[in-house]
Amino acid sequence: MQVALTIAGSDSSGGAGIQADLKTFEAFGVFGTSAITVLTAQNTTGVQAIEPVDPAFVAAQIRSVLDDFDVAAIKIGMLYDVPVIDAVRSILSTVDIPTVFDPVFISKAGSSLLKPEAVEAMKTLFPYAALITPNRFEAKELFGYEHGDTESLDAVMNAPCPVLVKHLPLELPTGNVSIDQLYVGHQKRIFQSELIETDSLHGTGCSYSSAIAAGLALGKPLDRAIETAKQFITEALRAAPGLGSGPGPVNHKQGGAHVA
Repeated sequence: MQVALTIAGSDSSGGAGIQADLKTFEAFGVFGTSAITVLTAQNTTGVQAIEPVDPAFVAAQIRSVLDDFDVAAIKIGMLYDVPVIDAVRSILSTVDIPTVFDPVFISKAGSSLLKPEAVEAMKTLFPYAALITPNRFEAKELFGYEHGDTESLDAVMNAPCPVLVKHLPLELPTGNVSIDQLYVGHQKRIFQSELIETDSLHGTGCSYSSAIAAGLALGKPLDRAIETAKQFITEALRAAPGLGSGPGPVNHKQGGAHVA
């Protein structure tokens, strides 16, 4: 059995963060390990409290896993502040493991999830990533990228690692679709799926990026890992259980049932 490591925040409601990552790994038949960077008190209506984890303890968790397991892929999520970013980078720079970095700092609703001074520090992790997966708000902040504006593409195309810009809705005569754009240098590929009309979007980005990491852990090439992850998240959204009084979680088990 392949092993994956998630380095991310804890979501007490179970729909995003570490909890979503571990459920996703399990759905792919990958054994999940974790290093928690920040504790949150949250539910489907929002985040009520945040408690950062000491950076030295974050590093200790990562080293403990890497010292004992043959980790085949790493997923990075919420890092919260500069000291944690520095701690994670100090370890990533010493290993050669495919790493999917979901730069969790602006939610799909546009809310900030990262201390402002940490945005630039986050970019220092890019050289160690096999892929980064910003949503359109994060792509704007990191690269100045605006969807449909070709003049803003240079920074994305010149990034030190592949970039997957997520969750771009597109209206077609045959129906609405969800597209993600992968930039590997000056090469571009579009991944398209049915747009599932649902309010159950909590943890979608976390689950998608951890699904890509699971695919890499299983030895899939990057393109195929993204294709499989997009299939997974589409079906997980379709089968969302409708839990909570706000935007609810996806159905990781059912998403995994449809993965080839």
